[in-house]
Amino acid sequence: MTTSELQLQLNNLDASLFNHTPFYCEENVYFLCKKLCSSQIADAQGSDLFVVFISNDNKQIPLWHQKASHRADGVILWDYHVICVQRKKDGGTHLVWDLDSSLPFPCPLAAMCQKLSGHHFSSFRSFRGEVNFSFLLLMFFRVVYAPLFLRHFASDRRHMKDSEGNWTAQPPPYEPIVAEDGSVHNLNEYMEIRAADVLTDLPPELTSAVFGQKHGVVIGEAHLEELFSQIP
Repeated sequence: MTTSELQLQLNNLDASLFNHTPFYCEENVYFLCKKLCSSQIADAQGSDLFVVFISNDNKQIPLWHQKASHRADGVILWDYHVICVQRKKDGGTHLVWDLDSSLPFPCPLAAMCQKLSGHHFSSFRSFRGEVNFSFLLLMFFRVVYAPLFLRHFASDRRHMKDSEGNWTAQPPPYEPIVAEDGSVHNLNEYMEIRAADVLTDLPPELTSAVFGQKHGVVIGEAHLEELFSQIP
């Protein structure tokens, strides 16, 4: 596929072509990565894809332009969220794939970061009575290399059941995802993101950590674009 053909394909993508079950963003991204690979939009092995978990210690993160929101500004509070970032080599535009967002699909990473930071302060007043205000700005990112994620991730959806075993949201129609090693549930290992885990700077060895660590690395919002600019 030529570069122009690929760009035409990207410009005409419809998010509805991808598997999407509300409130199961980690599984949505799992299958999104697989489809990007099989459709030649991404490298066949997913070497240009990264799965990004977003959360914080308090498990309250505000995200804007979300389809599930009932507000005019599209903001909603998630306990965690998961997106896919596609790194473009040779100075290309890094792309964010978020099936729950009303932004263009895919959206340039720089544009998403700009909208994210630009909205933080504008919605403080309306949220003041709804969340722990001191945590509102804290948004941390666990960046996981997609080939590792596709190999190791597993979820039996236990986090979507209440204390009596009832579903809090209707699960996807397909079978739960089982890891290559037989693990049936390790979602908590990815979604647990704490301030103590956040790298305050980006050391030279960070690239090898991203590609070599099963659970990736945890960074703050200020370093998200910088990280993808450093990955070869």
